[in-house]
Amino acid sequence: MKAFVLIGALLASGLSFYHQNSAPAMTETTAPAAAGTVYDFTVKSIDGKDVKLSQYKGKKLLIVNTASECGYTPQYKELEELYKKHGDKVTVLGFPANNFGGQEPGTEAQIATFCEKNYGVTFPLFSKVSVKGDDTAPLYKFLADKSKNGAVGDAPTWNFCKYLVDEQGHVVAFYPSKVTPMSDELVAAILK
Repeated sequence: MKAFVLIGALLASGLSFYHQNSAPAMTETTAPAAAGTVYDFTVKSIDGKDVKLSQYKGKKLLIVNTASECGYTPQYKELEELYKKHGDKVTVLGFPANNFGGQEPGTEAQIATFCEKNYGVTFPLFSKVSVKGDDTAPLYKFLADKSKNGAVGDAPTWNFCKYLVDEQGHVVAFYPSKVTPMSDELVAAILK
């Protein structure tokens, strides 16, 4: 009987008992947080300077984990060709990594010299990073985690894996090592 009196008193005071006790919590009705972008990251250039990836806004990015002693190393030539031919649409970003077969043992200076001397690389290169394991660089943790980037859940499986990022900094695709930089598939994705 007391419960009916309490409900009656609440209704009489103008409060809706249903509204007060049955409304969903705000966290249940709000949209999930938007995925981050690569623009949230600052990385080190191959000569040790801080580079905010937000400086590349407005162009697509092709982020590649590179190595100097790999069977895929000749892809440097195609990466440079892509950068020169379609630089108005895409910027290639090379991240040397020694995670696969110890195929990038050099220092940053050695890597830069190797890339320029052997392949004429002019696209941006960055300090050597780890792309897998406990010491994975924050950018590569983001690139490989669909819950963070909103689109891709693939981690590099070897050297010269590629992530395509749109003009707003959103990861849109992953390409394994065997997909060459000048392949029809990749060039079409960049030009669309």
